[in-house]
Amino acid sequence: MSSIQVEALTYIRGRSIPDQYIIIDEAQNLTKHEVKTILTRVGERSKVVLMGDPQQIDHPYLDEYTNGLTYAVETFKNEALSGHIKLVKGERSALAQLAADLL
Repeated sequence: MSSIQVEALTYIRGRSIPDQYIIIDEAQNLTKHEVKTILTRVGERSKVVLMGDPQQIDHPYLDEYTNGLTYAVETFKNEALSGHIKLVKGERSALAQLAADLL
């Protein structure tokens, strides 16, 4: 039987997470240290997907270059265990895209 569990990052410390498919949404709002906290807890046979849009950061101390998602992509880009997909078109609305471009 499969189940979905949602947990705050606070509860991941001290754990090992084997045999799971882990989805981290809004990863652009994570720091480098938070991404490291997540990735170093991944156990055997687990997969991790980090999702996010570096143009939609709402963390006051991060930008599109210093956030955890960009950090993970750049750090792992030449590693055989990782992959990266970049979607180039927004799907919300023309206004949302304009705001992302201008603000």
